[in-house]
Amino acid sequence: MDCLKGNNLEELTTKEICLLVKEGDLPSHIAIIMDGNGRWAEKRGLPRLAGHREGIKSVRDAVTLCRELGISALTIYAFSVENWMRPRREVVTLMNLLEEYLQRELKTLLQNEVRFKTIGRIEQLPASVIRWIRNVEEKTEKNDKMTLTLALSYSGRTEITDAVNKIINDYSNGRLKDREITELTFSGYLYTNFLPEPDLLIRTSGEARLSNFLLWEIAYTELYFTGTLWPDFRKRDMLLAILDYQKRERRFGLIKEQVAGKGIKRSRGAQ
Repeated sequence: MDCLKGNNLEELTTKEICLLVKEGDLPSHIAIIMDGNGRWAEKRGLPRLAGHREGIKSVRDAVTLCRELGISALTIYAFSVENWMRPRREVVTLMNLLEEYLQRELKTLLQNEVRFKTIGRIEQLPASVIRWIRNVEEKTEKNDKMTLTLALSYSGRTEITDAVNKIINDYSNGRLKDREITELTFSGYLYTNFLPEPDLLIRTSGEARLSNFLLWEIAYTELYFTGTLWPDFRKRDMLLAILDYQKRERRFGLIKEQVAGKGIKRSRGAQ
């Protein structure tokens, strides 16, 4: 494998880059802030809708690659609470695209044994979209090879706020007995309580901020920022992000000697 000797990744093909990825050191959960659809369209003199449609192809690429590599969870930031403030025409278009995606991808999700989940204030979405979300979630709930989660009408701050309110309500109603809330208890009230914490967070388009995404969950997540616009972010780009992740030394507050050779993984809510 001559590609293993290459120093310039830009000169390598997607297949050659894939050979560099270490199977035993893959992130178990990847989260993505997919950004740049509008700018991709504007650069080409196209309506923003064209960028969103092209971005769906990148979602398919990401899901396919994660499934092929054996990555157990992929969470994608699809629509934020703040996105409701965009022009009504664009919001309606995005909701229509979401419904279209759910209808078209159900068969593929079933064939690839991918479980579909959503997080966020889903009740704020249009009724027809909610029906399709529940339909796809129900039909894929027994799939266990990978979990694809879409963050919809989502905000990290509202997630934390909702968790606090649920805790208060459960305590008031006697469902929660312990007055002392641990990290593990709190994590159990988050939208993401069915997922491991992300190992790798990818953001596209050149922006270097978290945009209110998974604020609690990414305490020890490795961050990867790229200038590539989301519609251009395909299998090769995803592999490069994973390769970069594999170069990182994850210590979780420990010293290097404690981590070396122990394969330490931080569990949800561990202190």
